[in-house]
Order: sequence, then structure tokens, then C-alpha cells
Amino acid sequence: MDKITTRDGVEIYYKDWGSGQPIVFHHGWPLSADDWDAQMIYFLSQGYRVIAHDRRGHGRSSQTHSGNDMDTYAADVAELAAHLDLRDAIHVGHSTGGGEVARYVARHGKGRVAKAVLIGAVPPVMVKSATNPGGLPIEVFDGFRAGLAANRAQLYRDVASGPFYGFNRPNAKVSQGVIDNWWRQGMMGGAKAHYDCIKAFSETDFTEDLQSIAVPVLIMHGDDDQIVPIENSAMRAAKLVKNGTLKVYPGLPHGMCTTNPEVINRDLLAFIKSN
Repeated sequence: MDKITTRDGVEIYYKDWGSGQPIVFHHGWPLSADDWDAQMIYFLSQGYRVIAHDRRGHGRSSQTHSGNDMDTYAADVAELAAHLDLRDAIHVGHSTGGGEVARYVARHGKGRVAKAVLIGAVPPVMVKSATNPGGLPIEVFDGFRAGLAANRAQLYRDVASGPFYGFNRPNAKVSQGVIDNWWRQGMMGGAKAHYDCIKAFSETDFTEDLQSIAVPVLIMHGDDDQIVPIENSAMRAAKLVKNGTLKVYPGLPHGMCTTNPEVINRDLLAFIKSN
């Protein structure tokens, strides 16, 4: 397996396929690089170099007990980008991975990044506060923490079979394979890292990151996203970036890269090819 070892001794697993302009995919919580299968295969066939890593504490990377925060996640990506000597790269992040992209591009990406894409992404900030009244109450995330500590396997089954892919909606086309694959990816990672990551994705404020990004940014979001509600995420993020495009997908869920890859891949390709 391809891995790098970070400055603090953590092994980060990654896939690196093909040649051409690099597209780097950043996965959501609590998943792995495998969540990008439909995009990796498609963009490889389109002549791009496709790269995806397992965030520290997730998938096949080290099951870390520390460093499970956005600053460190972004620094890990910077080490990977330097190791692979990535230039003119497009960074695509889903959910938590969208936060990782925002922080990496803002703090480390100068001279290496051509464009960024945020899909169902957590920025600017998820948790409700006096300065973010439209956010989700802290009790929502406390519930995730309690569920993870009590029975992580059941929590992951419930998320995958319900709101993540919109399988709890009337007339939803439920795929047991998709549910099983989500659960498989989640259970590969470390419980402590996943627990800490809940705070990272829900409480990190990416406002300044978004404001400082100079490269073109595509923001893609389903308006039936039950995990990261669109009004307090994509709608606000689009107003903060300098050179942003917002694309809203009626009726699509949080996991739309998996449920509707033909739609997402088409629009991603158009954005990547645009001037």
C-alpha cells in the first residue's frame, strides 16, 4: 500500500492513479478514500491523475489518538501534496472533506492549487452559536458522540440506512450495498479519532479560510441534505468566497456523489475544464 509518514509519525494511506492534471479527493466522516470510487474511476477514464487519501484516524491510516483537528488534517494534506509534488491540482472535498479542502487551500495551497470544489460541505461552521444562529444545536453533535461511544457499529448503520443517502425518504431507492459499504468504511477507522472528528467538523469556523481563497471554487449541495443543511452551509459559503459558483441539486441527499454520480461527475468535469 502507498503511505507517507507525517512529521509526527502518523501513516497516511493514499491512492494515486493515472497521469495528467491531478484531482485530489477528500472524504467525509467517518469514511475513507473508498467513498470516491465512482469519481476516481470516472476521472481516471477522462485522462486525469486521481488521488485520494484516508484522513488520519480513518480507513487504512494510523488510528490516531491525537491531532484529530482541522489544522492537522490540512497539514497532513500539505505533506502529501509535497511528497507527490502536486501542481495545478483540483481539490474536491465532501462534507468534512470540504472543510479540509478549505483550510488546506487557504493555508497551504498557494502555488499548488488550481481550483477547489466543496460538495455537501461543512463550511463556514455547523454548530449553532450567538454568531451563527442558523447552525445546528450542540445537542445534535453530542448525540453523535454519545451514540459513537455507546455502540459505534449501530450508529453507523443508522446513519447510512437513513439520512446520509436519503434512504429514509418516501419512495427512496435503497441500496443495501451502499449501506454496507458505508458501514465497512466507518468501522475500518479508529473510534477515538472519529469521536474527536465530530468536534472538528462541527465546531471549526472556516469563515476566514473561505474569504482568503483566491482560486475558483465550485460549491455543490443537495437541497434535501439532512446531514449538512444547505441554508447554513452552501448558501453562506457562496457569499464568502471571492470567485465562487453555487450549484444546488433539487431533492438530492448528502451522499449524492454515490447516489447520483452521473450528475455530479458531469458537473465536476465541466467545472474542471472551464476557464
